[in-house]
Amino acid sequence: QVRLVESGGGLVQAGDSLRLSCAASGMPFSSYVMGWFRQAPGKDREFVAAITWSRGNRYYADSEKGRFTISRDNAKNTVWLQMNSLKPEDTAVYYCAAGVGVAVSTVTTQGVYKYWGQGTQVTVSS
Repeated sequence: QVRLVESGGGLVQAGDSLRLSCAASGMPFSSYVMGWFRQAPGKDREFVAAITWSRGNRYYADSEKGRFTISRDNAKNTVWLQMNSLKPEDTAVYYCAAGVGVAVSTVTTQGVYKYWGQGTQVTVSS
């Protein structure tokens, strides 16, 4: 059974950093794409970043380029999202997701991700 467990969220001040973790289990990850999405109160869930498990190719939402970094450790079956220079508008529940057979052109689309974690809250105060 596939399981994704996020951790690392919390309350920080603007300008601070956080590193979110996603521990994955129950699947052969080599053909998967791992993504991070977020949902702010009253807003739709949006794409943040994604990484291919096998090659480590990375994809980012334009608004996060340069501030966020996605990475993975194959041996630990873990994906991280390093978030720097956090802003109040980054406040959201952050979700880890996994999908197989995801085309590069669709990595930003949440519908292609089959498995989701429960989310971790990130709150950035001004």
